[in-house]
Amino acid sequence: MTDRILRMPQVVEMVGLCRASIYNRMRDEAFPRQVKLGRLSGWLESEVQEWIREQIRQSRPDPIPEDARGNRPS
Repeated sequence: MTDRILRMPQVVEMVGLCRASIYNRMRDEAFPRQVKLGRLSGWLESEVQEWIREQIRQSRPDPIPEDARGNRPS
């Protein structure tokens, strides 16, 4: 498996949050944790992309079942 390591500027660009918001969400365990690269840190691209997908899933309402829409069979 190949996974890129993203640095903060790349993560900010991908998720649209500022640095402080990212660190606050990490503290609250609501954002992927960093991986250490010696003295530097970064994020796994796959984890950031999964976080984005989860935010999208949570923001969309569940679809309404056909029988609950008031449609009657003809």
